[in-house]
Amino acid sequence: MLENLIQLIVLFTVIIDPLASFAVFTVATDPMKRSERRKTAMLAILVAAVLSGLVLFLGERLLDLFNTDIESFKVAGGIILLIFGIQMSLGLSLFDVEKKEGNSSAAIASLIATPLLTGPATISTIIIASHDYGVTDTGLAIAIVLGLSAVLLFLSADISKKIGKIPIQVLSTIMGLITLAWGIMFIREGLGF
Repeated sequence: MLENLIQLIVLFTVIIDPLASFAVFTVATDPMKRSERRKTAMLAILVAAVLSGLVLFLGERLLDLFNTDIESFKVAGGIILLIFGIQMSLGLSLFDVEKKEGNSSAAIASLIATPLLTGPATISTIIIASHDYGVTDTGLAIAIVLGLSAVLLFLSADISKKIGKIPIQVLSTIMGLITLAWGIMFIREGLGF
């Protein structure tokens, strides 16, 4: 049982990739005040947790409820990742943080929650893992990895202060290219290429 849990934690750490979400979150929330950053982090983790929980307990029935399939979800997530990857790579901002903090906070939280934390790969893995390992171990592994992600997002301001802006910008450009590649991969998988 402990061995299965450790395997699932490693699997979901690779799939969810808290460090990638940290890099994207740090860049996307850079103009925000600390309190707004933390609210955005909490909202992103909450949305990811709710979505993961729904998938854990409802599985493919959730996709059927919305009259979609995992392939369509992959294409939609891929398009979002492409847009977000371009933004990160070029240092552009799609959100007017100063004028509309609440709206941009919700938009950034949604993008971090899905497709980054709980995207098509995570959803597929939750469905398969809950079938193979059971709901309890799968749910516990997801909770641990989302907890790690939450810590990274909540401490993003402090971590970026210690690291400095230049390494974060370099990391953002690299992660932007990787995000673009993920977007293309999701679209190709969704279209069956």
